[in-house]
Amino acid sequence: MKKVKILSTGSYLPPKVLTNFDLEKMVDTSNEWIVTRTGIKERRIADENVATSDLAVEAAKKCLDKVGYKPEDVDTIIVATITPDMFFPSTACVVHKKLGGKNEPTAFDISAACSGFIYGLTIAEGLLKTGKSKNLLLIAADTLSKFTNWQDRNTCVLFGDGAGAMLLTAVDTENESDDAVISTYLGADGNYGELLYLPAGGSKMPASIETVEKKLHTIFMSGKEVFKVAVTKMVEAVIKSCELAGIQPQQLDLIIPHQANLRIINAIGERLNVDPTKIFVNVDKYGNMSASTVIVGLDEAISEGKVKNGSLVCLVAFGGGFTWG
Repeated sequence: MKKVKILSTGSYLPPKVLTNFDLEKMVDTSNEWIVTRTGIKERRIADENVATSDLAVEAAKKCLDKVGYKPEDVDTIIVATITPDMFFPSTACVVHKKLGGKNEPTAFDISAACSGFIYGLTIAEGLLKTGKSKNLLLIAADTLSKFTNWQDRNTCVLFGDGAGAMLLTAVDTENESDDAVISTYLGADGNYGELLYLPAGGSKMPASIETVEKKLHTIFMSGKEVFKVAVTKMVEAVIKSCELAGIQPQQLDLIIPHQANLRIINAIGERLNVDPTKIFVNVDKYGNMSASTVIVGLDEAISEGKVKNGSLVCLVAFGGGFTWG
């Protein structure tokens, strides 16, 4: 049996910054209210002519460049996104083309909302361990700002745009490696679907003048209900993943939770009885970037020296569906 080795990571954030003070001019809100409720101070926003694939490509290039890999060295591209460039072709195929399109890899998207990167990592682990892939590029990218109701003070303060990438390969079990995937755990419950969703645009409610006028192509969320389940399920995911790895949560060097809300992040640390310094936070700078939050967080933690060779790190996320892992 092989194990999965992490070769490199990369991330990309659009240059445009939207602060809470900017939002004060757009909706009935205040910097104090936003920071108190969410911990968010600013977020990144992609320009109108920038698509999700553009962010994904920039993150992928940074990831590949770190280890001197070329796009054609990659035989599998997985993109986790809920804001694809279009229904089809997949954003992964668009990314392949924009990276040069010199080979013929496996390429597909997955949709698991904010848990997308964790779901993708689990799929990647299976493909690599079974020999179906040798060098796999896993990308999480979203442009939630394009699907946000900028007149809804409860949701428009939450979301930002960004992308992160991870390059993975398979190595023999006896190969010494401190930067390998040890365990993964996933869960879902479709009964909660309409607590966090984007109603229109699919086969159930195709795009029309009416759906656009009613802003049904934007994110709807029942915040209080989501909060309760998010904390419970992310704590559960950390505990179960640690059990599979044969360790206790307190042995982790760093936990990188989905960056949706600082109160959720703090609640996770408290329930796990983990030192607050071991909980990574960057929600204040970027807001909720959907699936990309955990990989952007990991890439940032590595660059800041918070994650080193041999560090025990847990990525944990929760998203629409509900999904978690």
